[in-house]
Amino acid sequence: MSSDNQTRIQELPGGVMLNAYPDSIGEKLADTVELLRRPELRDAFSLFYILPTFFNSDLDRGFSVIDYNINEELVSPDDLQALEELGILIKLDLVLNHLSVRSPQFQCLLLHGENSPHRDFFIDWNEFWGEHSSREEDDVLVPDQEYLDKLFMRKPGLPVLKVRFPDGTVKSYWNTFYQKIDFEEITAQDFESIEGIDPQTAANLAHHVKILVRDKDCLNTRYLEDLAERENIAGLKDEIIELVCRKRDYLGQMDLNARCEKVWEFYDETLKKLGEYGARIIRLDAFAYLHKEPGHPNFFNRPGTWEYLERLRQIAEKHELTVFPEIHAEYGAGIHEEIAQQGYPVYDFFFPGLVIDALERGNSEALTRWIAEIRANGIQTINMLGSHDGIPVLDLRGKRVNGIYRPGLLEDEHIETIMERIIERGGRTKNLYDADGRKIDYYQVNATFFSALGEDECKLRLARAIQMFMPGVPQVWYLDLFAGKNDYAAADRGGSAKHKEINRTTLTLADVEAGLKRRVVLDQLELIRLRNNSPAFRGEIEIIESESHILHITWRHPDATATLEADLVNHGFTVYQGNAEGEEVLMSCTSRGMESNPGQVSK
Repeated sequence: MSSDNQTRIQELPGGVMLNAYPDSIGEKLADTVELLRRPELRDAFSLFYILPTFFNSDLDRGFSVIDYNINEELVSPDDLQALEELGILIKLDLVLNHLSVRSPQFQCLLLHGENSPHRDFFIDWNEFWGEHSSREEDDVLVPDQEYLDKLFMRKPGLPVLKVRFPDGTVKSYWNTFYQKIDFEEITAQDFESIEGIDPQTAANLAHHVKILVRDKDCLNTRYLEDLAERENIAGLKDEIIELVCRKRDYLGQMDLNARCEKVWEFYDETLKKLGEYGARIIRLDAFAYLHKEPGHPNFFNRPGTWEYLERLRQIAEKHELTVFPEIHAEYGAGIHEEIAQQGYPVYDFFFPGLVIDALERGNSEALTRWIAEIRANGIQTINMLGSHDGIPVLDLRGKRVNGIYRPGLLEDEHIETIMERIIERGGRTKNLYDADGRKIDYYQVNATFFSALGEDECKLRLARAIQMFMPGVPQVWYLDLFAGKNDYAAADRGGSAKHKEINRTTLTLADVEAGLKRRVVLDQLELIRLRNNSPAFRGEIEIIESESHILHITWRHPDATATLEADLVNHGFTVYQGNAEGEEVLMSCTSRGMESNPGQVSK
């Protein structure tokens, strides 16, 4: 790392971070604040990552932001004041790549069209590709194959959402992530309102349009034109299309045009606002998709992505904020190294899969290699077991870069075994697609971490112990803390788009009360409290070499030590804490359960 970068490292605060939605516990953020006030959680957390239903949003569980004002249904200024009084710093998201179609900026565009001050705030798909395309499908330009091949798709088909303006014109806007399109019921009476359509024809139209709506084929105007022709009313096709479009209600995450200066003014205003809420850490969601240029990948496009990130860092520093980019990529791509070399913290998406692998195979080698790399390269990390997203197992893979294959943290066969094991235990998968809608790969697997471990409490305790002894800032998903299980009903209610809801169960206050009586919950809190408060973790980490099934980690500080000794085969472990007066057992667990009480002298 250069001396320049050394002076500009984005430093993370210490301590343990809770991660939840404002309404993950109880009904609103105030309920989580009350939980943090309880004696069972006293001094357990120094940080709180509050997910973006904190803001006004309408899709993708908060990540389709309407505006960055506080969502008053879930959050109050009193909650933020209470967190400050508890000494808990806040981490929030800036959803960098997109805004909701219901955002003031997009609504202004819809209202004023070409005369809108936000005319260039979003990416007009057809305008963007222009000369780099030679055909169109349903009024959407299709990039030439050489350009299409470089696009990274998060969903089937081209990443567009067609929007109808009040004057009847239709434009396609870049929409990398989610969209949802619904239709109000269209009746025969609706069609009878069109002069020239008799009751029988109106009934036929209503019947066929109902089918088109069900299959989403009504989004393609060609189908509506064909329908009008079959009913011998081709001259009324425009009126029919207009009626159907009026009945359409759509949501979508519209990609921002980072070439537009108004977008950067918006980022500045937003970061200032987040700081005023009490945030000190800002996660840059989906930052790698922001820079787009024909002929280049739409994911981590260099050097444009770096230029944007540097500009964001300068804005953040002005508002006394630490920013770090969120990115999923194969270990072999080396992107985590690039980010660290630029002085940014790294989200440790490798860690969850490494822990599952270590516990399932009874082998610590891959995990300790990763720890050694973090130490050797001075990488700042935020790690987690579970999160609001899936378990990013595939991040562990190798990748061919510039014709040279760079190996992953795990062999492909071990990665496949992890995937299969989690799926056998009820996990759901998220896929990647090509432009024709064909699945090309898994993206992630969705499950609670507890269910991914086979709902084995000994494994969960050990996983949490390993996390608390990792370098970096440990981030704790609320549901993992309470040993939450896969919520299949929630995942099924919303279809494929709601696969992540399997791991987002809202805990009632009664659930919390019951959970705080469970040993597996209290033991995790004991481990978390150790990490959050012991000076040992401000010192140096030492990995003691041993047999592959043994994991031995010690943290040393002049004022304290902390040691984890674990057997990855039987999932037993012991945690020691020490000071100048000696060392004692904080916790000891075997496959038969807990055997030592906190404070028992060990040696």
